[in-house]
Amino acid sequence: MTTPPWTDQKPTACLVLADGTMLEGVGLGATGEMAGEVCFNTAMTGYQEILTDPSYAGQIITFTFPHIGNVGVNEEDIETVNMAQASGVRGCILRAPVTDPASWRATRHLDAWLKARGIVGLAGIDTRALTALIRETGMPNAVIAHDPAGAFDHGALKSQAAAWPGLEGADLAKDVTAGQAYTWDETSWTLGKGYGRRTEESFHVVAIDYGMKRNILRLLADRGCRLTVLPASASGDDILGHKPDGVFLSNGPGDPAATGDYAVPAIRKVIEAGVPLFGICLGHQMLALALGGKTDKMHQGHHGANHPVKDHTTGKVEITSMNHGFAVAGGSLPDAVEETHVSLFDGSNCGLRLKGKPVFSVQYHPEASPGPRDSHYLFDRFTDLMRERKDLKPLAERQAGTGAV
Repeated sequence: MTTPPWTDQKPTACLVLADGTMLEGVGLGATGEMAGEVCFNTAMTGYQEILTDPSYAGQIITFTFPHIGNVGVNEEDIETVNMAQASGVRGCILRAPVTDPASWRATRHLDAWLKARGIVGLAGIDTRALTALIRETGMPNAVIAHDPAGAFDHGALKSQAAAWPGLEGADLAKDVTAGQAYTWDETSWTLGKGYGRRTEESFHVVAIDYGMKRNILRLLADRGCRLTVLPASASGDDILGHKPDGVFLSNGPGDPAATGDYAVPAIRKVIEAGVPLFGICLGHQMLALALGGKTDKMHQGHHGANHPVKDHTTGKVEITSMNHGFAVAGGSLPDAVEETHVSLFDGSNCGLRLKGKPVFSVQYHPEASPGPRDSHYLFDRFTDLMRERKDLKPLAERQAGTGAV
């Protein structure tokens, strides 16, 4: 892997893999060194949403689409709820140098934004070759470094990459979750109006933040959900004490088995209470653990906005956004759990539901930020379960508004 022939700039950034492989290019964004796991993302749009997705904590993202940064950044296309937190993404790798923004929505150049967020960038390398390497050998641990003077101790960087412990066994949700409970009423963006505010209330949803993306909350608010968001460490009693009509388990980074040490008991308590439950991504994986399944580390993971998934409950195929390096182990789900969705790329599990209970989840990102929007129906499926449960409650209980479980 070499620097492309169209650039003769002195290398000011490099990526050093744990096996000693080194790629040199042009630095951008923050200076310094960051260790992480290198993955590749195949989405052609939405780089700002990707770079602010807390599920990427501990990772260095290689964008396979060559032109990243060409529409700049803005204050609206952000997915991290709390921008005051340090960025979960460790670095980003690009094929082409970043051009000046070419969008009326842009308020900032990507380079300046990466600097402000503390994200180290590397441009001008053969990202196709790096992607092929990941597909062949798996997602490597590495160090990405940026020094305007181009002074690197490659031996030290290799040692640092080899010593980085990796994501297996890592509870990263604690690093990106909310510090305290909060409420949410912002709804989806529309051209000329921006984001709106919820005006009607049909349900009260408690959302557990393992690394929550904003558009999840917006789509729930669109459907008349009053939202209370709790930190990842919330217990079952904490959750049920809010008397929710439904509980949502969010996306997030790291090893589901590690976060599951404290999250799984809370999830099981919600299931036992009969409250409608919907999980995605890390929430899906931990729900599988709570139901008796297992999870595995994936070879190259799924990261992109073009992943075909079949919904066995309808027979339809949808194109989905994905971002995960762990997956529910095939064949590990007990008989009481039905596999509802499957990846058409590799046959891996992408959804489940608990038979006889209002409990389901999917591996991918139905909030579709940056897209596509094929999976928005899942939020309607969730609200239908809450509506059905409310309709089955005794009238006196509904009038009292207790939401008793």
